[in-house]
Amino acid sequence: MEAVGPRPLCPGQALLAAHSNHVRMAQLSLVDAHAHLQEEVLEGHVPGVMARAAEAGVRWIVCNGTHENDWEQVAELARTYPGVVPCFGLHPWFVAERSPEWLDRLEEHLLAMPSGVGEIGLDRWHEPRDEAAQEIVFRQQMALACRLERPVVIHCLRAWGWLMDVLRDTGAPRSGMLLHAYGGPPDLIGPLASMDGYFSFAGDVLEERRKKKRASLQAVPLDRLLIETDAPAMMPPEAARPHVVRGADGEAWNEPANLPSILEGVAGLIGVTPERLAEITRENAQRLLGGIGCRPIGS
Repeated sequence: MEAVGPRPLCPGQALLAAHSNHVRMAQLSLVDAHAHLQEEVLEGHVPGVMARAAEAGVRWIVCNGTHENDWEQVAELARTYPGVVPCFGLHPWFVAERSPEWLDRLEEHLLAMPSGVGEIGLDRWHEPRDEAAQEIVFRQQMALACRLERPVVIHCLRAWGWLMDVLRDTGAPRSGMLLHAYGGPPDLIGPLASMDGYFSFAGDVLEERRKKKRASLQAVPLDRLLIETDAPAMMPPEAARPHVVRGADGEAWNEPANLPSILEGVAGLIGVTPERLAEITRENAQRLLGGIGCRPIGS
């Protein structure tokens, strides 16, 4: 006898099922642990981006500055939109552009509102680079975060041994640190977690070819895991990006409303339900960012 499988959904049933899943995901109260809403490619799109994020159930977005010229934009976004959690920092790609007053200006922004220190870090991928200047700037920002007891958001590319050497020397702030878009090996997760490190993963981990990153994801303790979009960058695979922002040139960019699809994919990779992963990541974000959190989007 021929086996009988499930009947395919008719168009009306498929639409109803998709709507039901959308409603279910929108009720999860998600945290996008890393984004850059101030980026030029999102100029003029932010109101729509924030509305779609709220509709998708994204209640908090951690918005990271990267250089002196965008810190005030990050601050204005946090003042304008409930749920935007601001971070201010000098990214390693921009250390050569810093002014003599950059560190004082950074402290002023941090003291002006509840905020974290980020995005900061070390990078041996980007060209051109000045590794000596990167380390000086990173150490200065870590010292500031420790003194002000603010959480830090760390960028690291091809520099994991270097990062570990510096962190062993500087220590981590008591408020904790987030390794954004974690791309390090699984064997560093324990040592970093012992320094109160958290690990965030973006949509690129859903790509089949990201086997090393998937191995790291599966090694992260659940109480240290966060999910991010890194919007407008790090576009997830097509199946996990129901939303895109179109630039003036037609190029597609990522946005926080894609977070539910990313979370659903990550949940499948680590063997938990999306509902459980939403709860876990929300609790983790509250532990890490509770001192600088804001009202949810749409409140």
